[in-house]
Amino acid sequence: MNEIFVLRPALPRDADAIARIHVETWQNTYAGLVPSDYLARMSVARSSPQWHRAAAKAEKGNDLMVAEVDEEVVGFISFGPTRNPEMPYGGEIYALYVGVDWQGQGLGRRLLSTALEALSKEKHKGAMVWVLAANPARFFYEAMGGERAGERMESFAGTELEELAYGWPDLESWLAQTQS
Repeated sequence: MNEIFVLRPALPRDADAIARIHVETWQNTYAGLVPSDYLARMSVARSSPQWHRAAAKAEKGNDLMVAEVDEEVVGFISFGPTRNPEMPYGGEIYALYVGVDWQGQGLGRRLLSTALEALSKEKHKGAMVWVLAANPARFFYEAMGGERAGERMESFAGTELEELAYGWPDLESWLAQTQS
C-alpha cells in the first residue's frame, strides 16, 4: 500500500475537486454503460453544488471522506445509514470514486476499509453498496469480501440499468479478518 495517501473528512473547499473526480470517473467508467448524452452533459459546474452541500454536512460528521496526495484530492467516499430499509444492512456506501490516474494503487481498498470501520463504530452491524451490474468495479467489491446481496432494475436517464448489491453482513468480523 502506498502511504502517500492522506485520508480525512471532506471540507467545503474540497467540493470542486470531488465534483471533478465524480465527473471524470463517470465519463471514463460508464462510457457505453449509461446513455452517452447524459455523460456528455455532466460537468464540474453542475456537480459542484451537490458536493458543496455534502461537504458542508460532512464537516459535522465523517460521512464524506477524501483521499489526498500532496494536498490534492484524488479520491473520495460517501457513506452513512442505508437508504434501502428493505435491505438487511444498517450502513451503506453511497459513492466511492478514485481519480483515473490513481486507480489500482490500493486507494479504493483504503477508502472502503475506512468507511466500513466508521460504519461499524456508528453501530451498524452490516453495510452494503449498489453498483451497476456491467461495471467492472463490482469485482473490486467481491475482492473486498462483499457478498452478492440483491439486484434491481433502475430507471436512469431514460433507460433501464441492472444494479447489484454487495453486502458485508458482519462488519466486526470483516474488520477483524482484514486487520489480522
